[in-house]
Amino acid sequence: MVTKQLEKDLEYTYERLSDEEISRLENSSILITGCAGFLGFYFVHFFYQFREKLHLKKIICLDNFMLGYPKWIDEMAADEHFVVKKFDIIKDRIETIEEAKEADYIIHMASIASPMFYRKYPIETLDANIWGLRRLLDYYMEKEMKGFLFYSSSELYGDPAPEAVPTSEDYNGNVCATGPRACYDESKRFGETMCMLFAQQYGMPIGVVRPFNNYGPGMKINDKRVPADFAKNIVDGNDITILSNGSPSRTFCYIADAVAGYLKIMLYGKYDYFNIGIEKPEITISKLAEIYKAVGQEIFDYKGEVKYAISEDKEYLTNNPQRRCPNIEKSGKILGYKPGIYVEEGVRRFLQFIKESPEENLLW
Repeated sequence: MVTKQLEKDLEYTYERLSDEEISRLENSSILITGCAGFLGFYFVHFFYQFREKLHLKKIICLDNFMLGYPKWIDEMAADEHFVVKKFDIIKDRIETIEEAKEADYIIHMASIASPMFYRKYPIETLDANIWGLRRLLDYYMEKEMKGFLFYSSSELYGDPAPEAVPTSEDYNGNVCATGPRACYDESKRFGETMCMLFAQQYGMPIGVVRPFNNYGPGMKINDKRVPADFAKNIVDGNDITILSNGSPSRTFCYIADAVAGYLKIMLYGKYDYFNIGIEKPEITISKLAEIYKAVGQEIFDYKGEVKYAISEDKEYLTNNPQRRCPNIEKSGKILGYKPGIYVEEGVRRFLQFIKESPEENLLW
């Protein structure tokens, strides 16, 4: 079911694409790995919403459903233009998916992205980001295609030096290779190297994206990332609990803006790498909690307060960046990417989506 808020967001994303970008997308088939996750939810709904308008041929949706099988996928699977299959990017061979050879565009995001979960499944996280990617590159390296989108991460910047914030693509990072987050950070870094080499050697049109702190429809409220935690506190009627001193700062990019940027990279049609996020406002976690509280009062008649606690997970804050803010000058200049939904509006949209959604779409 597409809620009113989700429909509004999908329209917003579509309108951020240029006529030329839309024409490149028309009459295409698209393969998505990680279709059941946060970003997969938004991408699949976007293609479902605009399939007829874009004359899309096939949308091939693959996932191992490790965290569960979302019911919303059944609605997509009932459409003859959508192919939904259980597929383990680590173990299964892409050749077994008959429709894979038809794909004009590949969106590879089959990976655990929540720190709580990738610390729980570190080997699986590493394997998906390295060997899963390698399998796809091997399969598509000599096939005709229009674009290959690889999801890297802003995590590869680690905890940037103060002078490197806002962080541009030429910053080499400050990452601990042996810390509890390393399985994700370092595998994404290695994945980028693979993409560069395959693009150089085989001329593959690979676009690499480094996302910065997305939130919005599709993010499960038990996802264990901060925007989800605060949303769940509000839905459950509990106090908003900050598991730090609240001082780390971030910019938060709403999903409707972010996916517009991701599509622009995919449709660019040649190798490059880009930050996708929003440059302002950079706010503390404490400030974000106050925004959630105010919007929660407005939408849910929320009565809770903001409180501070210590996580039971002793590694919760280990190697956690103090600041995370992108420089998006490159993506703006080359791709025309220009996000427009700031955090107060984004939180309002997210909580409105949650209010309109059945519980089964909100929880793993």
